Amino acid sequence: MNLDLDFLFNAANLFVLPFWALMIILPKWDVTRRVMDSFLPFVALASLYLYLFISGLDPETAEAFTSTQLTDIAQLFSMEKIAATGWVHFLVMDLFVGRWIYLEGQRTGTWTIHSLALCLFAGPLGLLSHIFTSWITQRFFTGESLPETPEAAS
Repeated sequence: MNLDLDFLFNAANLFVLPFWALMIILPKWDVTRRVMDSFLPFVALASLYLYLFISGLDPETAEAFTSTQLTDIAQLFSMEKIAATGWVHFLVMDLFVGRWIYLEGQRTGTWTIHSLALCLFAGPLGLLSHIFTSWITQRFFTGESLPETPEAAS
């Protein structure tokens, strides 16, 4: 990777960490709620994604993006700029899903720490975990007092 691409890649990785830390460690803090109610982090990350996407496009990559063949997609993502663009895509979408999990947990009182941690490292698994946790909570704890959660203790 070139220096600018390395910097952008590393900056994007570091950029998301405070948001995850707030949601996981300080979920009830008013600052966390205000920050996670904002779309500004997503505007910043999506803008970086747009820059990387547009600057990585040329006739060859544009054609490769239209392919439905795994071999073509694998070859496309072997290019550093395309791989960095794809990674930023993951960062944006995982954080967006994590935000949804956080906000839903705040709204419903559902425990979310485990789902958020999973979402940080493997987005779809965190989403699945939250769906399952929500179902369990609704099925077995609705109408009763919910068990003490780490969020409630914050």
